[in-house]
Amino acid sequence: MKLYDLAAGSNPRRVRIYLAEKGIEVPSQPVDMMKRENEQPEYRKINPFGKMPALELDDGTILTESMAICRYFEELNPEPPMFGRNPLEKAQVEMWNRRAELNVLIPVAMCFQHTSDFWIGRLEQHKGWGEASRANALASMAIFDEHLKGREFVASDDYTVADITLQCGILLGKGVALKIPEELENLTAWWGRVTSRPTARA
Repeated sequence: MKLYDLAAGSNPRRVRIYLAEKGIEVPSQPVDMMKRENEQPEYRKINPFGKMPALELDDGTILTESMAICRYFEELNPEPPMFGRNPLEKAQVEMWNRRAELNVLIPVAMCFQHTSDFWIGRLEQHKGWGEASRANALASMAIFDEHLKGREFVASDDYTVADITLQCGILLGKGVALKIPEELENLTAWWGRVTSRPTARA
């Protein structure tokens, strides 16, 4: 088994934090985006989209997409539950994970890709879209702030993949000065809790 990893990538980080929470160790192989290793034919055979992470199983089966990889390990290692404990919790975790992904992680990623110098020459940048994505992410953070009022975690009483996704989205924002606004006290308090976990630096 091998995990193709990207140290600074938000989606690979989602998997690393999840595995750390589970206490699961998986051998990893870094993929160097700076050298465009992810665009080479060798890696395209692993993931034709050239993205990380990718999990290669012992029989050669390849799994890509961070949540698909996490769900695979969840089936093998159900404790502690990171996708919910019962049908309702599982649905709530799915709902809030998707909300965190679609409304924070992806807009922050769009802001990063379309406004950061790192992506010059790697894709066609549209700064207007990047700044619109920044505004969308900030508006969504305000919604999460209201939701977190009186709550410790996003989807349930436990730390779940929904927290991991939101956590990784906000962390990515630091690269483009997209931070939690000071007035969002509930989200700020939540951020303090999740980033103080030992797994936060996975």
